[in-house]
Amino acid sequence: MSDFTERLTRAHTGDEKAREELILENRPLVYAVVKRFEYRGYDREELFQIGMIGLMKAIDRFDTKYEVAFSTYAVPLITGELKRFFRDNSMMKVSRGLKEQGYHIAKAREKIEQEKGRDATLEEISKETGLSTEEILMATEANREVSSLSQSIYEKDGSEISLEEQLSAKGGAVPAGSDQSGEGDYEKEFVVNRILVEQLLGELNEKERKLITLRYFEEKTQVQAAKELGVSQVQVSRLEKKILLRLRKRV
Repeated sequence: MSDFTERLTRAHTGDEKAREELILENRPLVYAVVKRFEYRGYDREELFQIGMIGLMKAIDRFDTKYEVAFSTYAVPLITGELKRFFRDNSMMKVSRGLKEQGYHIAKAREKIEQEKGRDATLEEISKETGLSTEEILMATEANREVSSLSQSIYEKDGSEISLEEQLSAKGGAVPAGSDQSGEGDYEKEFVVNRILVEQLLGELNEKERKLITLRYFEEKTQVQAAKELGVSQVQVSRLEKKILLRLRKRV
């Protein structure tokens, strides 16, 4: 039995000292997640305390039988607590009417794109929903989730590549906002980023994952990717755009 497993077992049977040790050891993991949510009008320490709730839940609920690393289990719980906090304390509430319009717009867009095999235009969505183009734009913007493209790690030939770096500027620069001297914190953030990208790519189907791999990790052109996927360059361009929008909204 590993030291972690032994202390976790003790914590689950009421040993407060073992539980406190696990909490202290994993505090850097909370800081790494919190960095993702900075600059939203809340103090970092306040966000850290919210994230700690998720960490404590993870420690109390984690079972070694899950056969996953503790960090893999903890990150979604920590992230979930922070997202719940932002949702419940949002300064900008979206009215029920705008939410309903957003739902109908999304359904109309999906229907049109399935029927026509291309992106829906504002005019087509307006005709399908009965909403004016101004109403569509307002509802779409109001329902848009505030997000940023987070780092995502892909491993090829033993080297790690950041999706954010690939999308913004080719190269292996240290992510913005990270401290080159804080190797421990960076390693924790690296773990969080790896977990995040695995979760995001896991939500894509096989064709979508292949496209992202070809374009952003193997640096293929759209023409080259189209050839490997057996589709046209135009189809690659449209699918790539949709995938990136989905990934940004999920982060």
